[in-house]
Amino acid sequence: MERTVRVLQLEGDATRTAVRRLTLTGFRCYTRLRLDLGAEPVVLTGANGAGKTNLLEAVSFLTPGRGLRRAKLAEVARRGGAASWAVAAEVTSDGETVRIGTGWTGGEGPDKRIVRMDGQPLRTTADLGRVMPVLWLTPAMDRLFVEGATARRRFMDRMVNALDPGHAERASAYERAMRQRLALLKEGRRENAWLSALEAVMAAQGVAVAAARCDWLARLAPEAARGHGPFPGCGLSLAGEVEAELTTGASALAVEDGFRARLAAQRGVDAAAGTTTEGPHRSDLVAVHLGKEMPAHLASTGEQKALLIGLVLAQARVLTRGVPPLLLLDEVAAHLDAPRRAALFDVLVGYPGQSWLTGTDAQLFAALAGRARFLTVADAAVTGEGDLPNQEDFTS
Repeated sequence: MERTVRVLQLEGDATRTAVRRLTLTGFRCYTRLRLDLGAEPVVLTGANGAGKTNLLEAVSFLTPGRGLRRAKLAEVARRGGAASWAVAAEVTSDGETVRIGTGWTGGEGPDKRIVRMDGQPLRTTADLGRVMPVLWLTPAMDRLFVEGATARRRFMDRMVNALDPGHAERASAYERAMRQRLALLKEGRRENAWLSALEAVMAAQGVAVAAARCDWLARLAPEAARGHGPFPGCGLSLAGEVEAELTTGASALAVEDGFRARLAAQRGVDAAAGTTTEGPHRSDLVAVHLGKEMPAHLASTGEQKALLIGLVLAQARVLTRGVPPLLLLDEVAAHLDAPRRAALFDVLVGYPGQSWLTGTDAQLFAALAGRARFLTVADAAVTGEGDLPNQEDFTS
């Protein structure tokens, strides 16, 4: 049975990027759900495990990649239901409405999902990023600055992909060639035409990946350094050999030739190490709290959270020069003091893209009363919230 939540239309900007209708079928804990929304921020409150983050994850699948949890597609299907799932949405941007649908049935393979736009199949998910970029923050990212480089590189590449939707495909091509090369090296092959071909792919795609990161950093760094109200300025730099060569003024072709030569020379080293010892897959994003001239990983937990939010807001400012991205902020208010919460909410209300926020305590979002859509999530059901002041009752 389809459950529909309809909300009363408030006066809003029709040109905002927003999900106006979201329909889930067999997705996580939801058998069938439809939400009809405006362009205002969406606040989802409820107990842990109620299904709030599942809704954010569904929206995150409207963009390239594996969603905010990086889950295997089969894991997303509702337990006890059919081995399939679907997410459909009507999205508005700049006054235009686009219908997006994505899902998985297993027939396409364990790692491939179906994507349609206005009823037509898309060859690649990269096209989704051109229609509606999406940025997100989750509690798992709170330790971004203190954990290993892999998480920071993933965070960086997701932001790069929001600016350049072809970035993820180039990164995948690089990693695929890297795995194939390493498999050959583990078999004891050192001189092989196929190795040379794979190294050529790695060099071309790897330099393209590094160049996209450099371009992204050149755009983001000035915005990040400015800060935003109580969210401090963040200094950013890239630590990576290929990226460093590109910033010295060397041509991309020269950097590509040098990288390919080094890969060939390091076949024995990489075989012995069981890994590829050089390349953009080992690069890192370095962050500094500019207000204290302190490496981000040495800042307090609250300061690191503020830095992270500031980075996402800076990225959103960069992207609003094109299509404003949606912002998915999971449990973002829980560890912010009242002034920072209020500042964040003011930014989100004026921001030209829709934001989705989750939390267990509705009172943390009281400053958004009358300015956002409040919905309560409980036991895989979504209803209107009428407890906060100035909030209208919603019908379901």
